[in-house]
Amino acid sequence: MATMEGVTSGDSGTIARLGLTPGLVIQEFGYDDDCDEGFRDAIQAATGEDLVDEGFGDVTDGVIVWFRDGDDDLADLLMDVQTLLDDGACVWLLTPKSGVTGHVTPRDVGEAASLAGLHQTSSFVIGESWTATQLVEKGRSK
Repeated sequence: MATMEGVTSGDSGTIARLGLTPGLVIQEFGYDDDCDEGFRDAIQAATGEDLVDEGFGDVTDGVIVWFRDGDDDLADLLMDVQTLLDDGACVWLLTPKSGVTGHVTPRDVGEAASLAGLHQTSSFVIGESWTATQLVEKGRSK
């Protein structure tokens, strides 16, 4: 099993939690040099598609958002990322873990999600530095 930064290429459990299947188009917001490249690679391997960036102009099947304390307003960003999201698709919010620079408190995540019409359904650790939180439209659970 080849090891990538943060995630192993055979870590099907982590990727399975995202519910990814081949052919899905996943849009990415907030990419920077601190993002977990192994996690990104694993998403692309699971979908067979490259991640599309913030400027993509077509409907997407899911969104990953890298967000750090001090970035722009999280609630506004979460509203924006939903504009091209296909019905029933979810947002995966990736924030630095507790103790890592840029950590966002769960309370702040919950408040921003609520303002954006989303709610949290699950969270788990990604690699060495990130926490993934699944956000779905209110009234729907995954």
